[in-house]
Amino acid sequence: MTVTVRLFAMLRERAGADEIELDLPDGARVADAIARLGDVAQGLPLVMAVNREYAPEDQVLDAGDELALIPPVSGGATAPLVHVTEEPLSLDALVDRVRDPRAGAVVTFQGVTREVELLEYEAYREMAEERIATIVAEAIERHGACAASCEHRIGTVPLSEPSVAVAVSAPHRGEAFAAAREVIDRVKAEAPIWKKEVNGEEERWVPGKRP
Repeated sequence: MTVTVRLFAMLRERAGADEIELDLPDGARVADAIARLGDVAQGLPLVMAVNREYAPEDQVLDAGDELALIPPVSGGATAPLVHVTEEPLSLDALVDRVRDPRAGAVVTFQGVTREVELLEYEAYREMAEERIATIVAEAIERHGACAASCEHRIGTVPLSEPSVAVAVSAPHRGEAFAAAREVIDRVKAEAPIWKKEVNGEEERWVPGKRP
C-alpha cells in the first residue's frame, strides 16, 4: 500500500522535499513509516498526525492515508473566525468579526517580531486551521465569551509586524481576558506552526515543545 508522508520545517529541509510517497506492507504502523525514513526523522521529538488527527506510533495505517510528521511547534475546514494567511494581519478586521450586542468587553492581542531581522513561519496549514478553530470554539464555551477570532501569519514577517492576532468579545472583561489568554497560549502550544529566526545570514529554527 502507498502512504503519503508530509514533512515540515527542519524535516522538510533534511529530506529536500515536503512530501514523500512510501510503499508499505499491509498492516504497517506509523512507527514503521518513520523507520523507513531513516535519518530524516532522527533526533527529533516528533508528534504524528494521520489524516489531520494526532496519532500514536502504533496506529495502523491504511492505503491512501496522509501521515504528517510534526516537529516541535514554535510559538484551523476553516472556521469563519480563523485564518492562516500569507497576508499582513489586520487587528481592526479581527475586532469587527467579534462585535456582538451582548458584549461589554473586547480584548485583543498581537504577537510581533522582535529582536531579529525577520521571522519565517511555516505551517501544516490545513491542520493548523482546524486545530485553531477547535481552540477558539473551546475557549468561547469555557469562558462564556460571545465570539473569538484568531489569525496567524505564515511566510516572512519583518521586525515589529504581527505574526498572530487574537480578538475576543464577552459580557465582562474577566471572561474576555481569560478566553484571549487561553487562545494564544494553546495556539502557540498546539498548532503545527514553526518559525525560523533570520538575522542577516544567520538562520535558526526556534525550539519548541511536543503538542
